[in-house]
Amino acid sequence: MDRLKATIRDVPDFPTPGILFKDLTPVMADAALLRAVTDALAAPYQTAGITLVAGMEARGFIFGSLVAAALNAGFIPLRKPGKLPYRTYQVGYSLEYGKAALEMHIDAVAAQDTVLLVDDLIATGGTAAASCELITRNGARIAGCAFVVELDFLHGRKLLSAYPVHSLVHY
Repeated sequence: MDRLKATIRDVPDFPTPGILFKDLTPVMADAALLRAVTDALAAPYQTAGITLVAGMEARGFIFGSLVAAALNAGFIPLRKPGKLPYRTYQVGYSLEYGKAALEMHIDAVAAQDTVLLVDDLIATGGTAAASCELITRNGARIAGCAFVVELDFLHGRKLLSAYPVHSLVHY
């Protein structure tokens, strides 16, 4: 994962002053590295019986879809309010630089589903915790939460203490 860490670009003061954004678009542009990241995210869950992978808008869609394909599972998008065409559940949460909400179709998961949550990065954990709340609302089981990057100094993992967390690189 040294190559992964070396490929991630730092963008200061984005999206607001004081934030050091971890830009994974160079990782996505490198086909071999993108495959390696996908395989590394999926590896711990190969025998976990994953039926669905959930990914948060927007970069979670990219990594989540790839991991879903690697695990032969379906994919469910967790979106910003007003973007899904059918009835939804909504959960609000705090970001390190503001407030937001996510929605999921009310029929996206069922009690018999085993779900893996995937996103590019975990910071404070608010987005991931809100996502877990949405996923478990219909009784689905969360097998784990997988991230390309974890910002350890923000302690986001604490909000996910009920679930195994798998991160590829740590800052």
